[in-house]
Amino acid sequence: MYTVLKSIAGPHPEPTFPAGGVDQAFEARRSRGRMYPITVIYLAGFAALAWFAVRAGHAVRLIALSGLAVFLWTLLEYTFHRWLFHRPFPRGERLGSRVLHYLFDALHADHHARPWDGYFINGHLDTLIVASVAVPLSFLAPPYTASVVVMAIFACYAVYEWSHHALHFWNLDFAYFQYIRRRHLYHHSRHGVGVAYGITSGIWDTVFGTRIPAEERQRLAAGRVPVATESL
Repeated sequence: MYTVLKSIAGPHPEPTFPAGGVDQAFEARRSRGRMYPITVIYLAGFAALAWFAVRAGHAVRLIALSGLAVFLWTLLEYTFHRWLFHRPFPRGERLGSRVLHYLFDALHADHHARPWDGYFINGHLDTLIVASVAVPLSFLAPPYTASVVVMAIFACYAVYEWSHHALHFWNLDFAYFQYIRRRHLYHHSRHGVGVAYGITSGIWDTVFGTRIPAEERQRLAAGRVPVATESL
C-alpha cells in the first residue's frame, strides 16, 4: 500500500495536494477508522492494569510510574520521528540492510507526500507486533512496575495518534493546540525540513537543536502558516 521510498524521494518528500481539492470529511473518517482498534486495545489494557494496581494498594506507584511513562513517551516520539520515520534505508547487499529497507524505508514517506491522506496519518495495527513482545516481558518484573510503564507508554501512543489526527483535521480553539498545530504544519512544509520533530511537545527539539528558527517562530506565533500547508 505504501508508494514512496525515502531512499528515492528523500527523507522529507515534498507535499502535494489534489487539483480538485480534498474531501476532508472522508479522509478524517478513514483516519479515525484506522485508530479505533489500537485505541480500544491500549487504553483498555492500561485501564485494567490501573484498576488492579489500585485494588492491590499501589495507587501512588501507579501515578508515579505513569508520569515517568509520559516523560519517556515524549522522548520516544521525538526519537522515532527523527531517526526512524525520516531516515532513508537504502536496499544494500547485506541481509540487514535489505531487512531494514523492507521494514522502514517507506515508513512515513507517503504521509509527507500526501499529508491530507487519512490512510497515512497513523500506524494502524503495526505496533501490536511490538506490544505482543514488550507487554508480556514487562510482567516478568516485580508487580506494577515495568508493566505499568510499558502499558502507559502504549496508552500514550494511542493518545499521540489522536493528537496527530487532530493536528491534520481539527482546528481547536485553545492556545496549546494552536501552538503544536502550527509547529506540525510547519514541519510538513518545504520550510520545515529537519526541524519540529516533536508532535505533542517541542521540548526535545530544543534539547537536540531541531527547534524552528526564531524568526519563523515569530511568524507562526502571528498565525502565518506556510503556504505549502494551508490545504491541510
